[in-house]
Amino acid sequence: MRANLPAAGSIEVVSSQHATVAEEEYLETLFWLHEVGLPKTGANLARAMQLSAPTVHEMIRRLEGDGYITRAKDKMISFTESGEEHARSIVSRHRLVERYLTDIVGVPWDDVHEEAESLEHNMSPRFEAYIRGAVGDATTCPHGHPIETGKRIEGVPLADVQAGAKVTVLRFENEAEDLLHVLKASGLEPGLEGTLLTSDEEVVVLTTTDGTDIEVTPSVAATVSVLADPSPPPRVMLPEQLVLAVKRYGR
Repeated sequence: MRANLPAAGSIEVVSSQHATVAEEEYLETLFWLHEVGLPKTGANLARAMQLSAPTVHEMIRRLEGDGYITRAKDKMISFTESGEEHARSIVSRHRLVERYLTDIVGVPWDDVHEEAESLEHNMSPRFEAYIRGAVGDATTCPHGHPIETGKRIEGVPLADVQAGAKVTVLRFENEAEDLLHVLKASGLEPGLEGTLLTSDEEVVVLTTTDGTDIEVTPSVAATVSVLADPSPPPRVMLPEQLVLAVKRYGR
């Protein structure tokens, strides 16, 4: 089915032509740290991107020199107005491309993250407008993150939910592709509803509304955000839960 494509000027698109690809990758990661509520520090940035501290420090200095970030005396990183604009733009474009590749092209959602990483930096505003028209009224990427940044629904880690609670899966906070393969193989996906059957130090078991049991480890469940009733107190993801990948995965 052909999508109704908008005119090139009908959608406002923020240009990121002045940021290099490397800078965009770092800005994207910094924004992800901001979204999940983790401090924007060089250490957390290095964990998320699986890069050495000296490499990250060099890029932080470059981002600061180019006017995208500032650093306080305690080394905390803040976006400048330009930096936040660029970060929001690349994150939104990444999620948009993921949705397009999954819904229109047919790429499995556990394979789409790396594909989007390679495409998001080389899109003209006109082509981005076409993609937005093609995905229609989609509001999230295939992993549950809002395409329009700032529309994030806050949830709690599945690992924190007590047995007997009703849950709805919101999103996968860690988009490492090897972790996404595990999540897809388990049967978990955003929007899934069910009841938590078991949650202990060994396994987390969710029974879906059709009676299917889905099992994951607590470490995997800690990266899955859900709405729960009753709900545990919200908490920020721990730094060690940022990376479960064997190799660098982009963000």
